[in-house]
Amino acid sequence: MLLYPTPADWLNAPQKRVLLLGMSGLGKTHVSNMLRASRDWFHYSIDYRIGTRYMGEYIADNAKAEAMKVPFLRDLLMSDSIHIGSNISFNNLTPVSTYLGKPGNPAKGGLPIDEYTRRQSQFRAAEISALLDTGYFIERAERLYQYPHFICDTGGSICEWVNAEDPADPVLSALAAHTLMVWIEGSQDHTAELIRRFDRAPKPMAYMPEFLARTWAEYRALNNQSDAEVDPDAFIRWTYAQALAHRQPRYAAIARHWGVTVQADDVARVHSPQDFDALIAQAIAAKS
Repeated sequence: MLLYPTPADWLNAPQKRVLLLGMSGLGKTHVSNMLRASRDWFHYSIDYRIGTRYMGEYIADNAKAEAMKVPFLRDLLMSDSIHIGSNISFNNLTPVSTYLGKPGNPAKGGLPIDEYTRRQSQFRAAEISALLDTGYFIERAERLYQYPHFICDTGGSICEWVNAEDPADPVLSALAAHTLMVWIEGSQDHTAELIRRFDRAPKPMAYMPEFLARTWAEYRALNNQSDAEVDPDAFIRWTYAQALAHRQPRYAAIARHWGVTVQADDVARVHSPQDFDALIAQAIAAKS
């Protein structure tokens, strides 16, 4: 059962708790920022939590390892004369994606595939932990700051780590107990635009291990390349459209069994908390 079974339950709820999921670029952060600006909503960013609480040390150590290769910086680090850390924020999550990296040719900035999969595993554990922290942050937001409402802005890879068909899935069970899960579904036009945008500026992503192993093997065989010959950007560009197709049914299953669905075009027209309330009420009505 949904946390808010009917539109009236949602509209009359003194505490509204929502978790947004979907591909990057469809409006999750746009809506979250708008709600936070109203000063009635606490904004919990999963990616920010990952970068600060669960992967901050990995990120900083990686930067220090690079600095240690430069004698001038090495001397300053070894004498505790400088501090190296990430400047992560809600609007700048680059330290996380840079640490994740891309597999392939080291001369083109690629990581060895074993190191890449190790970092993928670290990210998976971090994202699951950050998702499971949602209940704690709901309680914290109310206890410390007296926020009546709560919005959780998830990363695009939540669907990689859960099994929506399992009614006992531990992550989804925990999230459903505390929030209304809302999938922002994009159209074919949105998908095409996301692919164009990604092609212009490819960025690291997290993948289910089985998906990564399959696409890595297929790409290398298709191009007759060794691990070290793979162009990192070319690989993740090639993989992106497949990743969208892979994730779409997984998101849909989460919404079908655990939450509701809204359209990205409708989300783009949300400009106030009242607009958001109305959109969610419509989604709940459509579900029932």
